[in-house]
Amino acid sequence: MRLLMLGGSEFAGRAVVEAALGRGWEVTVFNRGRHAPLPGVRVLSGDRTAPGGPAALAEGEWDVVVDTWSKAPRAVRDAARLLRDRARRYVYVSSCSVYAWAPPAGYAEDAPLVEGAEAGAGQTDYPRDKRGGELAALDAFGADRSLFVRAGLILGPYENIGRLPWWLTRIARGGPALAPGPRDLPLQYVDVRDLAEWILGAAEQELSGPYNLISPQGHATMGELLDACVAVTGADAELRWTDPKAVLDAGIEPWTQLPVWVPPGTDMHDALHGADVSRAVATGLRCRPVAETVADTWTWLRSIGGVAPQRPDRPPVGLDPEVEAKVLAGAGGVADTTP
Repeated sequence: MRLLMLGGSEFAGRAVVEAALGRGWEVTVFNRGRHAPLPGVRVLSGDRTAPGGPAALAEGEWDVVVDTWSKAPRAVRDAARLLRDRARRYVYVSSCSVYAWAPPAGYAEDAPLVEGAEAGAGQTDYPRDKRGGELAALDAFGADRSLFVRAGLILGPYENIGRLPWWLTRIARGGPALAPGPRDLPLQYVDVRDLAEWILGAAEQELSGPYNLISPQGHATMGELLDACVAVTGADAELRWTDPKAVLDAGIEPWTQLPVWVPPGTDMHDALHGADVSRAVATGLRCRPVAETVADTWTWLRSIGGVAPQRPDRPPVGLDPEVEAKVLAGAGGVADTTP
């Protein structure tokens, strides 16, 4: 198989490239050349946002194109139109954010969608831009040759958003640690490597249309995630499980100040941790244990000096230590005594 990866040097794109190389595929990446390419990859250079930027894509044929673009939809439009006669399939890594807010728990691929930005539009907001990217790919490749990977929370090595790296760094610091409850809160996420393997398998199967791409509901819990962080770091951290009301009353923002966590029984939890992924599971999605994701992310994080890269277009995540200390000093924090 011949893969053209638009991007391919960071997080999800890198995982797709590594997985394709592992399968013996012929891999070409197109990007701005800001990161050293992986060995065995053919590199085409260009800035898809600049006039004439995609010129390097004017020649060549591929079996599958994978695109993770998340800004102005016109970049997807330009690439897809340029490649539609020389590539068999266009895989656009979209997002569950394309569903109209707030999708109910158990929402599937037929749930109502946001109004997408027009294919030629500039950058608007994340949900509309991602839906606009879907529409741009659909316009160029048609329903039979376009695949939309509606990813949810993505974790794993090379993460450049900072969610799991923040938790690992916080736990490694040790001491009493605010653990937002309940301990058995179900989570839904996908390891970036499992995402990549599914994408390649879907291309081999010539799948098309939208797929929610996250682990099955309850694949892990908040307790299992943080326990794994304690185990791999070997820190003397003491998880203090705190009632969601105490967390919210302190003005702490779910998802951003406490990454991954959102309070149970809310629209936000249903939207971020409640998708129906039976369609993806039926077509080959397999999700590794949370302990493996956490351990491999910690190994990678230590290998780069403990400071994860941060995408400049995403705000930093994490809780200020002073705020954490104030909450723990109140009545909400209860020490975790689970063995």
